[in-house]
Amino acid sequence: MTATHDTTILIRRANDDDAAALRRLAQLDGARLPEGDVLVAEADGEIRAALRVSDSAYVADPFFPSRALVGLLDTRAKAMRRTTISRLDRARTRLSLWSELHHRAAQTGPML
Repeated sequence: MTATHDTTILIRRANDDDAAALRRLAQLDGARLPEGDVLVAEADGEIRAALRVSDSAYVADPFFPSRALVGLLDTRAKAMRRTTISRLDRARTRLSLWSELHHRAAQTGPML
């Protein structure tokens, strides 16, 4: 017989009201609290994990099975990063890389 438990999960941006809960979470995890744009994962109304959008640095409740929550936060953060980097920015980056590769190839000459 398998026991099941329905847990309500909410992924959202952290706000000023979350400061105390985030400090507590960082203390539990023994890590520095990520600063900047942070997403939080709530399980049944309690913040169990937090992740910085820019680089996916996170803190999580070590006494709660939070690996899946961190995975959800990371997936959401990646989607947010993709939408903030415009197509033009991506094209500029690719053009810059190709230009550098072309420049290097022109300097070294053909390889025989």
